[in-house]
Amino acid sequence: MDLTTYRDKFEQLETPFYYYDTQLFKQTLEEANRCAAEIPSSMVHFAIKANANSTLLQYVKNAGMGADCVSGGEIQRCIDAGIPANKIMFAGVGKTDKEIRLGIENDILCFNVESLPEIDIINDLAKEMHKKARVAVRINPNIDAHTHKFITTGLEENKFGISMEDMIAAIHHVQQADCLEYYGLHFHIGSQILNFNSFKMLSCCINKLQKKLDAAGIKTMSINVGGGLGIDYDHPQEHDMPDFKAYFDTFKRHLELRPGQTLHFELGRALCAQCGALITRTVLVKKSGTKQFAIVDAGFTDLIRPALYQAHHKIINLSGTGKRQKYDVVGPICESSDVFDKDIHLSTVQRGDLIVILSAGAYGFVMASQYNCRHLPEEYGTENLK
Repeated sequence: MDLTTYRDKFEQLETPFYYYDTQLFKQTLEEANRCAAEIPSSMVHFAIKANANSTLLQYVKNAGMGADCVSGGEIQRCIDAGIPANKIMFAGVGKTDKEIRLGIENDILCFNVESLPEIDIINDLAKEMHKKARVAVRINPNIDAHTHKFITTGLEENKFGISMEDMIAAIHHVQQADCLEYYGLHFHIGSQILNFNSFKMLSCCINKLQKKLDAAGIKTMSINVGGGLGIDYDHPQEHDMPDFKAYFDTFKRHLELRPGQTLHFELGRALCAQCGALITRTVLVKKSGTKQFAIVDAGFTDLIRPALYQAHHKIINLSGTGKRQKYDVVGPICESSDVFDKDIHLSTVQRGDLIVILSAGAYGFVMASQYNCRHLPEEYGTENLK
C-alpha cells in the first residue's frame, strides 16, 4: 500500500481517519477466490465483523463472495449492499428473536447454531412464520489455535459451539424439528492463526467426525471450516496478502470431503486488514526523563486492538524525514492503556506530523467507540482521494 502518493491529500483531511486501499482490497479478494477455486464446490464468505464498510461490501458482492454475519445489523448491511441472502451465514451464541426472524424472513443460507436451546428457538420462530430454516451445527473441536486467549474460540473453555460428544444428539435434535433443515457442520477455532498445523489438526478432526456421521447414517451437505487465517503485522508493506495458496492447500490435502459436499470458508482479517490504515496527527511531543511520547489525536476509541489484545501494528511517520528516534506513540484518552506502541523508532516526530498505523483494515473502525464523547473517525477509500 503506497501512502506517500496521497500524503498531500491526507494533509487536507481532518484526523484521525481510516484510509482503505480499495485496489489492494479488490486484488486480495480476487487472489483468495483464485486459490479457493482449486477446491471444487467451495465458497469464501467475508466475515463482516472484520469490516462492515458499505463501499468495501460492494467489492465483496462484485467478487461473488458470501458473507459471514454475527448480528442482525450485519445481515441487514449485507442485504442493503446487494449480497444475495442465499450466500449469508449467521453465527453467534446469543442470536435474538428479532435477528433470527430477519434471517428467516430473508431466507439466508443457514444459521450456525451453538446450543440445543437455540435450535428450539429457531424452530419455534420458523413455525410462527410458516417457513423453514436451514441449520448448521457448530462443533467445538477443542483445538488450540496458538493465538491470543481473547481470540481463541475452539477450546472447551470457550463459550462457542457444541461439544464433539454431543454432535450426533444435536443433529438428531435438528432433524426432529418440524421447521428446520439440517445443512451441515460449522467450525471456527480462532483468529490470527499463523501456524497452519492448526488447520491440519482441524481437518483431521473433521474427518473423524464425518466417519461418525457416516456410521450414524447422517448425510451432511456442507462443511464450514470458519476462518482464522492471520496476516503479517510486522512487515505489512512487504506482505500485503497472506499465503492464500498454502492456506487453501492445507484443507485440500487433509480434509476428506464426501461427494456433493460444499466447503465454506469465513475469512475476514486476511482479506481486509492490510488494505486499511489509521491516519492520525501528532498533537505534541512530550519528553519525560528518558521517555519521548508522540501524543497523537487518535486513541483507543478509534483503534482498540493494542489496548484490548496487546496487539502490535507497524507505525510510520509519513511526514518525517529526519533522524530516527525512540518514541512511545500514545493517544489522548484518559486511560493508561491508551498506547499504540512503546519504544519504537520513527523519523523525528514534530507537532503536526502525520502518523500512520498500518494493518488497521480489520477490527478497526467496526470496534470504534465514542468514549470521552469523541467523534467516530471518518472512512475514506482510494476513490475519495482521486
